[in-house]
Amino acid sequence: MDTATAPALLYEQIAQHYLGAIRSGALQPGARMPSVRTLTQLHSVSLSTALQACRWLEDQGWLEARPRAGYYVRRPQRMALPPSSEPPARIDATQYLGIHERVSDFIARCELHPVRVNFANAYGSPDAYPAAALTRAATHVLRQHPDLLVTPVPPHGDAGFRSVLARRALDAGMRLTPDDIVVTHGCTEAMNLALRAVTQPGDMVAVESPTFFGLLQILQSLGLRSIEIPTSPQTGISVEALSLALQTQPDIRAVVVVPHFQNPLGSVMPDANKAALAALCAQHDVALIEDDTYAALGDDATPLRALKSWDDHGAIIHCASLHKILAPGMRLGWISGGRWHARIRMLKYAQSRPNDTLAQRSVADYLGSAAYDRHLARLRRLLRTRREQVAEAIATHFPAGTRLTVPHGGMLLWLQLPPLRRNATVFETALREGVRIAPGHIFSNSERYNDYIRLNSSIPFDTQAVSALQRLAEIVRSQLA
Repeated sequence: MDTATAPALLYEQIAQHYLGAIRSGALQPGARMPSVRTLTQLHSVSLSTALQACRWLEDQGWLEARPRAGYYVRRPQRMALPPSSEPPARIDATQYLGIHERVSDFIARCELHPVRVNFANAYGSPDAYPAAALTRAATHVLRQHPDLLVTPVPPHGDAGFRSVLARRALDAGMRLTPDDIVVTHGCTEAMNLALRAVTQPGDMVAVESPTFFGLLQILQSLGLRSIEIPTSPQTGISVEALSLALQTQPDIRAVVVVPHFQNPLGSVMPDANKAALAALCAQHDVALIEDDTYAALGDDATPLRALKSWDDHGAIIHCASLHKILAPGMRLGWISGGRWHARIRMLKYAQSRPNDTLAQRSVADYLGSAAYDRHLARLRRLLRTRREQVAEAIATHFPAGTRLTVPHGGMLLWLQLPPLRRNATVFETALREGVRIAPGHIFSNSERYNDYIRLNSSIPFDTQAVSALQRLAEIVRSQLA
């Protein structure tokens, strides 16, 4: 069996059951865990399996073993971390001049030093993805269609792949046909197409603050002005602040948001906020562009409802990709453009021509099968475990004053550091020692996030990662103001 799609081991299933009880408060800190012998009777498992379940919870920091007394629920260190600060109410209008220089400097500096541990990227490690299954799928496609690589590709994407995407979109509340979907080279191209379809150079675009630096680069490259809207690490973009901006800045032509596990915050918009956001943009006749790349990565398998599901007027453009959730090496994304869809089709053809067919057909069968659902279930468990391990290490080693809101999904942690003498030193020193992080200043053109860093929590939590986090904490401590 492909390990990437294997179901949870029995001891993991039992451990997750009691982890749910701890998280819900049914088992409080200090409470005694059922004994190993009791677990064997309750779950009809061996002593070895019951003991593995308890040790797994102990390794994750949820239980502590007391000599001759059994296991007890402990309060993980990360639970004592104060949450990230809520954003200030002010709105920043900016040209985004210089963001290319910031990001280029960040990339150039990273390339100067060999990397030992990389916390700076925003995708999973290879062991998180079903490599063997995708390889078999690609081989099968080529055997079935030996002329595929020398045959012209469909203009808007492979019909079978788009059909599977349309079926999967139903889970997020969207009613799309295959013709409503254009396949793109990842979500970055989808966002480029969306913005080019609804704006002209000089127009203003409302964005979250902080936001993914790749979006800031797109805005600058298209000659667009931007306005930063306060965004909560808990609930996402402030609809109230956006409403004020739309009233005072009549030249706003589009709003770009990541509603689920926002990059870098990890926030998730409540459905009431999403509905209000969709209604507000419709009221002002402003295009709403949704980047929904991370939606499938929630700890809870319950599908999150896409903003596009509230689209009654074709005014919401939905963008997504498989880059984070299935295959970083394939660069497969897609876009559904609402009333701008015909223009997006034209722009896609003019900008890059269609994607290759092999990747789409290789993924199509897998994406439509139960194997994909098993992969997602395994991926969610893996990301949750590693996220909690990294958060626990941060709480254990980083100095007082560190703040962190641990999201319930995704693969990113937005870490607020105590006031520092020179925040750039943290990034530079860590980089020289082979530890790569994403500094907060590249997620905005303001100076508001200089004391923040973004960490990828999805990398294997091995001794090298632990050592890197400990060293990073020492560097931060050395720069305390």
